[in-house]
Amino acid sequence: MAVFLKSSMSKTKLVFSLTKILTPISSMKMSTSNLEYIITKKVGEKNNIGLVQLNRPKALNALCDGLVTELTEAVSAYDADDKVGAIIVTGSERAFAAGADIKEMLNQTYSSNLKTGLLQQWDNLSKCKKPIIAAVNGFALGGGCELAMMCDIIYAGEKAKFGQPEIIIGTIPGAGGTQRMIRSCGKSFAMEVCLSGNQITAQEALMRGLVSKVFPPEKLVEEAIKLAEKISEHSPLIVALCKESVNHAYESTLSQGLKFEKKLFYGTFATDDRKEGMAAFVEKRKPNFTNN
Repeated sequence: MAVFLKSSMSKTKLVFSLTKILTPISSMKMSTSNLEYIITKKVGEKNNIGLVQLNRPKALNALCDGLVTELTEAVSAYDADDKVGAIIVTGSERAFAAGADIKEMLNQTYSSNLKTGLLQQWDNLSKCKKPIIAAVNGFALGGGCELAMMCDIIYAGEKAKFGQPEIIIGTIPGAGGTQRMIRSCGKSFAMEVCLSGNQITAQEALMRGLVSKVFPPEKLVEEAIKLAEKISEHSPLIVALCKESVNHAYESTLSQGLKFEKKLFYGTFATDDRKEGMAAFVEKRKPNFTNN
């Protein structure tokens, strides 16, 4: 869950009336199609990386229902596309996503949330079998931070800011903020972030294990594409199994995770790509994976 935050504290103040149009990702021509809140395009040397850019500049990419719907549908489409090896989700240099759209939530009630399943469609993102890289510049607050944590890998720009400021407006995170951060950063730090509402820098997020690497803002998407291309060189079938195994470790005990990993490891020996990969290694050539 997330917030569009207005606070007297300079650290946590975001201005609702910000109207400056945010600069789109430079040097990339993107197709808008019929989408209203996102921009999608295949990128990379082999045109095999699915890029999704959140595009509500006047609202700092606040995650309204329409945006989340378009995002989940775009990710699902790339997941089903055999020509796509990995997916990148990004925003602008000013904001990855500053939070959920509070105006949409203002008059919701407990019963209406139960009936409509508020935020449940967000869960569709975590069902994607292909790796998703979050390229985070600017604000990733509340739902924006939760969206980044739903992705498999987070790369951050040097000026990125993360946080779960829901406590400031009288609620708590509702899309995984209290659950995923503790698994990445530990209990004490997760408690501090969620209970204070304070923002953290990209450098501290790196130190705490929330993000993998930090880059200059103008290099961020380029570096995310490089990583996505590297991942896409491997067997899509084996990449999906490896992602599943790591996610299982994230959600289970060590003993359970080790057993699960072993089963998937054994299972790779039933695939053509495992045979091809090992044969190519022995023969000192590049493997020709077929996703079988």
